[in-house]
Amino acid sequence: MIKPYLKELKPYPPGKPIEELRRELGIEGPIIKLASNENPLGPSPKALEAISGALTNLHRYPDASAFELRRALAERYGVEPEEVVLGNGSNEVIDLLVKACVREGEEIIMSEPSFLMYEKFAEAAGARVVKVPLRERRHDLASMAEAVNEKTRLIFLDHPHNPTGSVLSQEEFSAWHRGLPDHLVVVVDEAYGEFIRDEGAVKALSFKEATPPVVLLRTFSKAYGLAGLRIGYGIMSRLLADVLNTIRQPFNVNVLAQVAALASLKDEGYLPRVQEIIWQGHDFLLSALRDLGLKPFPSQANFLLVDLGRPARPIYEALLRRGIIVRSMEAYGFPTCLRITIGLPEENRALIEKLREVLDAS
Repeated sequence: MIKPYLKELKPYPPGKPIEELRRELGIEGPIIKLASNENPLGPSPKALEAISGALTNLHRYPDASAFELRRALAERYGVEPEEVVLGNGSNEVIDLLVKACVREGEEIIMSEPSFLMYEKFAEAAGARVVKVPLRERRHDLASMAEAVNEKTRLIFLDHPHNPTGSVLSQEEFSAWHRGLPDHLVVVVDEAYGEFIRDEGAVKALSFKEATPPVVLLRTFSKAYGLAGLRIGYGIMSRLLADVLNTIRQPFNVNVLAQVAALASLKDEGYLPRVQEIIWQGHDFLLSALRDLGLKPFPSQANFLLVDLGRPARPIYEALLRRGIIVRSMEAYGFPTCLRITIGLPEENRALIEKLREVLDAS
């Protein structure tokens, strides 16, 4: 009764939760989680206030159109509200794009490694996943273009790339985009877009009405600290947005997520504060990791990929025993690397201290 290809799917491997590590190793002291690229500052105080004020309305269904939030996002990006599609996390918008654009037996293209949910949603739809290896830790646009055929329907680009933190320039993206056929959609997933400092990085929104069309994805999980509420969005052509809004569930974004996201956007001082913490933490960790004799790669996201020059698994496990959770990159094809989320200043300093202990003992 189950589609045969679904039996072969493997679940998405999330980062290790703090509670799980405490149970496994019996750690009673503080645990620092730098594994899931979460916002270390927490949500905007105005978002928390909005959540508190909305608790009395939980017996009511949310606004199915999320009118106020879509209008606020449209004003922020200079688009029409009808071009904004909200999702239960940007994950849901990815799922909706696959459902709307890809038939069984058709293809998507993604980098390898990349965000695993592109692959999961495509495989669940019976589509073929074409993976193009990175070139020098960046999307290999030329090879992606060569992989396009008459069955290609979606090309996914996580930008900044996860786990390398690399970005594409406006010029190289534009030249690549001009050579693509018009029977597909390019999806630029900017889950970490608010952290980009490179002014020459591609502005995906400028290609929204181009041929082929480009979809921009963003989320409130990272820069706005609302990962636990699950809310993200896509900005796309009116035609495509109408289709996605037709097939999505009517109450897919809950009341608390809507009011928290809207309040976060209105808190004009919050995002700059988060960016400052992340950018300063990036520069500190880049220098400190180099001082340890390691090879961190500069990043345009809120994490760093660092090459240890040796198998990373033992270092990862030793850090766990010291109450530091980072992410081993074996599953991403980087067996000598860790991905480290940029935390608060004191968390970054603690990581360096514990990492130095581990390296000295190994």
